[in-house]
Amino acid sequence: MRSRKNSGFRFAKMHGLGNDFMVADFVTQDLSPDPRRIAAWGDRRRGIGFDQFLAVCVPDQPEADFRYRIFNADGSEAEQCGNGARCFARFVTASKLTVKRSLVLQTLAGDIRTELGQDGDVAVYLPAPDACAPVRVPVAGAELELTPVSTGNPHAVIFVDDVRKADVETVGQALQRHPMFLDRVNVGFLEVVDRRFARLRVFERGVGETLACGSGASAAMAAARLAGHLDETARISLPGGKLQMAWPGPDAAVKMTGPATFVYEGRVQL
Repeated sequence: MRSRKNSGFRFAKMHGLGNDFMVADFVTQDLSPDPRRIAAWGDRRRGIGFDQFLAVCVPDQPEADFRYRIFNADGSEAEQCGNGARCFARFVTASKLTVKRSLVLQTLAGDIRTELGQDGDVAVYLPAPDACAPVRVPVAGAELELTPVSTGNPHAVIFVDDVRKADVETVGQALQRHPMFLDRVNVGFLEVVDRRFARLRVFERGVGETLACGSGASAAMAAARLAGHLDETARISLPGGKLQMAWPGPDAAVKMTGPATFVYEGRVQL
């Protein structure tokens, strides 16, 4: 992280259902991202520890309120993060960077919209998912059926009978090296319980398994809806908690609603 006018910067540690973030204001603090330092801060033993680093930046599109940049714990930049968007929206409001409760955020995957609810929950409208037909691929010595889905970032959704028994680490790691996914992939393991409820675990590229993944829940919702397994509104339970999902169908945005929690505030000396 390079600073031109000061020797440090303020940040907040936040989480959305256990998917945790380091969030920094790059609007009033004169900073620019350094992936190597971000990777060092992401270390859970020698750094601050997080799944993603979120940077609040000035947009370069007139219709956007902020530019929303996302870096994985290994320093690689990601296109999208749904749980992070909820924390981003709460952060800019609490930091008095805006008085608006509905925001347009510019991301590498296109604009997304957030709405801050009176109860503290945040709704995020993610881009319309682009799902492909299910394919069978050889993974870790077995042939698995998966559904490729883009929610602005790449996902592979695998339907399982019991998500607790899913080999998330082995399959997730193997798919990172699969030639089908040149930019790596987020891998979701989805157990559909009934038409309004499902359980999900996600292996995130550049991070590993996380307690929650908002864009992964959106990809899972799309894959399950297109397969005829879920209704237009459903709850998806992740290890960190539950998200309320709504998706009317193709060409429509996915609405995801859930909490965004402050953990602490701090300052990094550079």
